[in-house]
Amino acid sequence: MSTGKIIIITAPSGSGKTTLVKRLLASCPFLEFSISACTRPPRAGEQHGKDYYFYTEDEFKKLIAEEAFIEWEMVYTGKYYGTLKSELQRIWDDKKSPLVDIDVQGALAISNKYRAISRSIFIEAPSLDVLRQRLQNRGTENEHSLEERVSKARLELTFAPQFDEIIINDDLDKATQQLIHVVQEFTSC
Repeated sequence: MSTGKIIIITAPSGSGKTTLVKRLLASCPFLEFSISACTRPPRAGEQHGKDYYFYTEDEFKKLIAEEAFIEWEMVYTGKYYGTLKSELQRIWDDKKSPLVDIDVQGALAISNKYRAISRSIFIEAPSLDVLRQRLQNRGTENEHSLEERVSKARLELTFAPQFDEIIINDDLDKATQQLIHVVQEFTSC
């Protein structure tokens, strides 16, 4: 496996990670989004090899046995997610750096495995109250799922000190500039 650099970004739901990742990719052509593998069915408009690599549970388990993943986990019963070694190699072969947008546990697994060549970045909302408001504003959560997400965010925030960088997303433009600066400084681009 090549030893190019890896950018790892994680955040609790509602922190603005997806928006920041899109802005970072638009500003840094030397980065390429690392496509995750999963066992959930594609949502409307999602395509295999573009949004995710979609596998059956049996196919995913076969890839686990073949040690094809850098990291993987069963997020819910029968629902697996992971980062393929071949995906990072594909990006390195294109002379780019992979940007891995992943959950906290997966981010720590990759960061620990590739400490010398990775930069791990934790994005957080300025407070749990702001995060809760952002999740409510999405209009996609009922009261139960909202409380689950806030509770999970509270737990995820305890892992923030284990990351190389923490960016507080209280001003989107400012957070974008901080993120771009951290990435450019690390990759020397």
